[in-house]
Amino acid sequence: MPRARQALLEAAHRALEDRPWRSVRMADVAALAGVSRQTLYNAFGTKEGLAGALLRRASDAYLAGVDRALTAPAPDRPAAVALWTVRAARQDALIKALLTGYWADGLPRPDRGPGSRGRTGGKPPPTPDELLALVRERMAAASAGAPDGRCEIALRLALSCAIVPVPGDDATDSGALRLVRAATRPLV
Repeated sequence: MPRARQALLEAAHRALEDRPWRSVRMADVAALAGVSRQTLYNAFGTKEGLAGALLRRASDAYLAGVDRALTAPAPDRPAAVALWTVRAARQDALIKALLTGYWADGLPRPDRGPGSRGRTGGKPPPTPDELLALVRERMAAASAGAPDGRCEIALRLALSCAIVPVPGDDATDSGALRLVRAATRPLV
């Protein structure tokens, strides 16, 4: 079942790239994944359950990228996390929505209403505040628990650059990278 679940999440993400969430049908997702509709319903229960799992998967992927960025040499970690944040938000509308709280038309929205835990098949995805708190915790742990403010500056600049590109940005996000590096340079 885990393999089918992953295939279904990948199929749902592909379907979402082609059309708005409200137009994505469970039958289409099952067909894209090469499984039966019953397998899809067994795995997620409802379309809301699939949406919740899709959003949790996006937040987990973003946090895994943060963890990879934190393997950079100590002085470069804030810039590495910021650059990952910019790239991830620009490449995946779900990650951008999870980070900013702006849910563009056509995206599945987290179900946070009463009783949503049962309808979405598990814990709802993190709010932007919760997601950024997780990033801050990871950054603090990577800097031996004593961040010097550069981490917060890097994170805030990254979110700003993800929303409004920096002049001179290209496929490598060089404008954003220059801005973040300049703002987070260690004070020596």
